Amino acid sequence: MSLMNLISGQFPKEDALDILTRMVHAKISYHEQKIHGSLNEEDIKMRENRIKQLQKDLYDCRREMDQKEGMIRLSAQLELA
Repeated sequence: MSLMNLISGQFPKEDALDILTRMVHAKISYHEQKIHGSLNEEDIKMRENRIKQLQKDLYDCRREMDQKEGMIRLSAQLELA
């Protein structure tokens, strides 16, 4: 098993939101590309649901960030297993 630290630190609210938004948009873009190349209806529906969940999660995080003052701590790791 291997770990990669993608994000680790404290950021001003605007920067934290920008980082989070860019990461989510990259993941959404990945799923959109897979949808356009797929003929499997089940796979397409799964990816559409995942996109909706990512959008909801980003919205929820934005709302939570709006309630905070000062710096925002972000931490993200990728685990290769």
